[in-house]
Amino acid sequence: MSDVAVSEVSVRRGTVEDAQALALVGSATFLDSFAGILEGKSIVQHCKVNHAAEVYAGYLERPDCRIWLAETAVKEGPVGYAMLTKPDLPIADPRLDDVELKRIYVLTRFHGTGTGRRLMETAMDEARTMGRRRIFLGVYGGNLRAIAFYERAGFRVTGSRTFQMGFTIYDDLVLGRDL
Repeated sequence: MSDVAVSEVSVRRGTVEDAQALALVGSATFLDSFAGILEGKSIVQHCKVNHAAEVYAGYLERPDCRIWLAETAVKEGPVGYAMLTKPDLPIADPRLDDVELKRIYVLTRFHGTGTGRRLMETAMDEARTMGRRRIFLGVYGGNLRAIAFYERAGFRVTGSRTFQMGFTIYDDLVLGRDL
């Protein structure tokens, strides 16, 4: 459990002006989650390509995408984020009212503060507001902490996919739940 109080972290909808903060927290949380687990050079390259400010600006300009930023009350330091998009997962029976929780990450120091749960609840509430009926996500099969978090939120395994990072292929689980 962190020494950070829940009241010290706020969650707000991201804007294009937040692209640099999202790039920073996106890279930091990916490294925080996978350093020592995945190959280091591949992590660096993955973050360079997938967590650039321009990438987040592009997501924020899409009408099918929503991003939330978790920040500390002190100086608005970014500590986590969540992103909803149109699904890009192998779903057995895809429907127009599906949505993907593409990313949800919180810095380890903020685990146990309720920040991840607040990001999850915010994303699911917005998905319902958008008229979505099911939500899916992909998660690295070896990330047991994340899988347990998703299961507590009502997600269940619905399939699998492979994910290539660098020259290595990893097995991901696809989880889903009704909204």
